Amino acid sequence: MKTEKLYPAVKNYVWGGKKLSEKYGKTSDVSPLAESWELSFHSDGLTRLSDGRTLAEAAGPDDLGINCARFLRFPMLIKLIDADRDLSVQVHPSDRDVEDGYGKTEMWYVIEAEPGACLYVGFSKPVTKDEVRRAAEDKTLQELLNKIEVRPGDAFLIPAGTVHAIGAGCVICEIQQNSNITYRLYDYGRVGADGKPRELHIEEALAVMKTDAKAVSSPSVSTPDGELLFANGYFTSYRLDVGGGYALPRDGGSFRCLCCVKGSGTLDGADIKAGDSYFVPAGRGAELSGDMTLIVSCVRRYALGIDLGGTFIKGGIVDDLGNIVISEKTETGAEHGADEVALRISRLCSSLLEKTGLDRESVCGIGIGVPGMIDSERGEVIYSNNLKWRHFRITDAVEKNTGLSAVIANDANVAALGEAVFGAGAGCKNTVMLTLGTGVGGGLVLDGRIYAGNASAGAELGHMSIIKDGELCTCGRRGCLEAYASATALIRDTKRMIKDHPDSKMSAETEINGRTAFAYRYTDVYAAKLVDDYIGYLAAGITDIANVFRPEKVIIGGGMSAEGQSLIEPLQKLLDRDIFAGDEGPYVKIEQAALGNRAGILGAAALVLKEEVL
Repeated sequence: MKTEKLYPAVKNYVWGGKKLSEKYGKTSDVSPLAESWELSFHSDGLTRLSDGRTLAEAAGPDDLGINCARFLRFPMLIKLIDADRDLSVQVHPSDRDVEDGYGKTEMWYVIEAEPGACLYVGFSKPVTKDEVRRAAEDKTLQELLNKIEVRPGDAFLIPAGTVHAIGAGCVICEIQQNSNITYRLYDYGRVGADGKPRELHIEEALAVMKTDAKAVSSPSVSTPDGELLFANGYFTSYRLDVGGGYALPRDGGSFRCLCCVKGSGTLDGADIKAGDSYFVPAGRGAELSGDMTLIVSCVRRYALGIDLGGTFIKGGIVDDLGNIVISEKTETGAEHGADEVALRISRLCSSLLEKTGLDRESVCGIGIGVPGMIDSERGEVIYSNNLKWRHFRITDAVEKNTGLSAVIANDANVAALGEAVFGAGAGCKNTVMLTLGTGVGGGLVLDGRIYAGNASAGAELGHMSIIKDGELCTCGRRGCLEAYASATALIRDTKRMIKDHPDSKMSAETEINGRTAFAYRYTDVYAAKLVDDYIGYLAAGITDIANVFRPEKVIIGGGMSAEGQSLIEPLQKLLDRDIFAGDEGPYVKIEQAALGNRAGILGAAALVLKEEVL
């Protein structure tokens, strides 16, 4: 289907006002107009298209995207809410509280707020359920709630189980699970259209409420869809400010619903103004222009990615587009034993989830990159020199602590996967990554899968011999690529050159590092020779690798990759010259790594997000 304007169902609850019709273009005989259901597959109020069909009828699986395929029914519902009077104090159940249905986690984006307007989110202090019951009965419940004065642009996540209320004077864009279950604790004694007091659900509310629930802050993450507001397994929403023109990129994983909450402009040439909503099918982009603010909502998949190092554990929550929603690190503490490290990983995962408001059901699992020899199928670290481990089933320990499934792979392979999926190798099925640092490491992704090798030993790309009887390598052999193309090797050769040629301009440097020769290459003949030799050695190794594996790309990472095109361009020329079959064979591109120190987290998450990578 094509991008379509949406025509909402409307609701006339007693607390509604006139703003949705007078300011946001909702045409209806309903009064008061409390809610417009902008994106709804729910039978209580279906969204329609211009031809009269419901969106549920028109949108097929390809239009919704693969991320929706795991749900038995459409996962989200989007509303505009005009609160002319206070809404009831209420709470929604979680999925666990509802048999054969969805619970209701939701988020609010404040479009308008009159002076002094407020929201209630959670409690202002610890309470018991008995206190809540008494307060609901004696009409003092609001005194227990966490009252927040709000302004336009504020956003709040309301996890299921959080007692909450929207105060008078607010216009809200609400994105929620596809559920219409609400338990009222208190409603100011109001009566409904039938003249009777509106029903309360005190016992049901007490059964599902969380007395420790609190407001969750929005992560500060910029993406092509806008600034991330909140994320979970059912909906992810962004704020996109358009000033001039903007191309919304294609997204094969999910549809997007664009709700204009301020200003006006065009969407693919069609007029869009505050109050309008459009459905952009999966696989489509959109051309936007004007001066407006949009709330962009879609369905994303999430995983926890853990980069386990000898000194620090770095972790993050990653979506299926490669956006890191949040990241943190903690000390590894390997000296305290393997079980303690697994516990620290688990605590880090819990912290990341808590700070984003994601629950465990909203993530696909945990991916972990671990230094050493890894048996991914068994989740076992066979041997890790950095961590001093032998035969430790780390996945068992992490799964027990977190209740989430976990998968592991060698850290170099994980970094290579990160670049292949989300970085310089995105879109390629066969990539090689070389990491040029203290040594020469690397990883292979072949036919979309990590090449683990015999006994999960991986591919020691730095330890292929390029010069017979050459320099001694750390592995004990001579002539290895690592002995010539690592930063360590270049530092060694630079020091030798300075010693043999004290007239070199490099002699002025008090500290020699891997970049010294490159810094002087255009002003010092000795530095120029060092760089030429270094590039020649590295190109010889890359050519051998390209001849054996025929990747689409060879990705250069590590500290030496910071030289950028001054390294990449001459390497490409030598590879093009020397590769087997020359122009007759498939082209192999050399490219600088794109992810930097994010590769470990992103690659670890990709172990979970991308199927059949191991």
